[in-house]
Amino acid sequence: MIRGKNIVITGASSGIGMQLAYQVSQAGATPILVARSREKLQELVSNVKKHFAIDASYYVCDVSQENEWKITMEQIVEDYEQIHVLVNNAGFGLFKPVTEMKLEEFDQMYHVNVHALIQASHFFAGHMLHQGEGHIMNVASQAGKMSTPKAAGYAATKHAVLGFTHGLRMEVENEGIFVTAVNLGPVKTNFFNTADPGGGYAKSVDKFMLDPTDVAQKMVSKLYQPVREINLPLWMEWGSRLYRLFPGLMESVLKKQFRKK
Repeated sequence: MIRGKNIVITGASSGIGMQLAYQVSQAGATPILVARSREKLQELVSNVKKHFAIDASYYVCDVSQENEWKITMEQIVEDYEQIHVLVNNAGFGLFKPVTEMKLEEFDQMYHVNVHALIQASHFFAGHMLHQGEGHIMNVASQAGKMSTPKAAGYAATKHAVLGFTHGLRMEVENEGIFVTAVNLGPVKTNFFNTADPGGGYAKSVDKFMLDPTDVAQKMVSKLYQPVREINLPLWMEWGSRLYRLFPGLMESVLKKQFRKK
């Protein structure tokens, strides 16, 4: 489905983004990688070229900086005649009570998780409309469906991503463009180095963590298909559905689990 396609991936220097680069390369697509670390991006592009003979490229950019991100996207479109897929994967979380979190930390999460994603979707959706095809895949979270203590700020950003993604999907679904939300539970990446520096929550959910390679494979398998959502793990998605039906009961039953952060 994606052989020969040009695929922009944000947050590409590690974790899910890195695995997406490998998976799309294996499928014969060209990964266009965006992240802040030049050294990591250079190493990743070198590995892709070595193992898959794919002419990958990278752009060093802090997507939270609106003008820097705008210039980078314009350069990408100038360098590539056609962008077929955008994967908005960049994001991070901070697990703190609302009263202990600085407003600057809320703002930082918002700028990376929401504003940069909307900015990229707006830019590339226009590009895709002009060419009559494309796919935008936005990485949200199960936290966007079911918030928990110490994750109010993070969950708020993912609620926003879900609302935006589904609205955009309905706007462009008759124009040859697919839009998909990816809702994940805990994934074994460096996400928790920032979100949970003490390691307590990561340790408590270690046996439930998703493997980033498996996540990337699932995402790539759904590219250029009309998939509304990808929800992993499935048992957590069923938990989210029950929560929407019986929120009070679920909060009572899962109170101990919710407070493990």
